[in-house]
Amino acid sequence: MSEHERDYAEKRDFIRMRIDADVSLIHAGQEIAGTCVDLSSSGMQVQAPRQFTVGDLLTVRIDSEHAALRGLEADTEVVWTKAVGDDQHLGLKILKMR
Repeated sequence: MSEHERDYAEKRDFIRMRIDADVSLIHAGQEIAGTCVDLSSSGMQVQAPRQFTVGDLLTVRIDSEHAALRGLEADTEVVWTKAVGDDQHLGLKILKMR
């Protein structure tokens, strides 16, 4: 199996949940508001109003709407990008949950 075929197969090994959640993207000390489009145990797709490049490291924070539940905070790496209008969709690989 080629590297590309294995990468594609591995992507399908994780269940993706479609969500539309507000996120904070933290990059180089700057916080940028975005939207999480989908989420899996290994990564997420995020829509952002700013351009990032493959390899950028971002901290992603999704706050919980419920006081009793803690939100999500993760260190991620940009693994792909796609321009959509004025925004950019980012494929983020989760490196570490906080």
